[in-house]
Amino acid sequence: MVNGNGTGQTGSIIAFPGRAPNQVGFARDELQRILDLYGRMVAAGEWRDYAMDFNQDVAVFAAFRRAAERPQARIEKRPALRNRQGMWTLFGEHGQVLKRGHELPGVLAPIERRLIKSA
Repeated sequence: MVNGNGTGQTGSIIAFPGRAPNQVGFARDELQRILDLYGRMVAAGEWRDYAMDFNQDVAVFAAFRRAAERPQARIEKRPALRNRQGMWTLFGEHGQVLKRGHELPGVLAPIERRLIKSA
């Protein structure tokens, strides 16, 4: 897939010529990493459902133990914060910020550690 300026980047949203993209999304490798973690958490019996939300400011992946509850973990990508505290944020079940950062693997580390401890 080639984006609108012909650079060959994959996983980006291609806007109609002359318009900016109106939503934030996950790149293919980002989503692959998140879904890989989700699959391992499902296999461990920790998570059973997920939801994704995309709007003009943020892309969100939320993982649930049960669909009727609040998310056990929420991963947000906010490109507007890229040059400040990092565009990735991991939130806990009660909305507390567990980790912020510029790189997705570092932000997912607390969940990875919990997965290793439960094994």
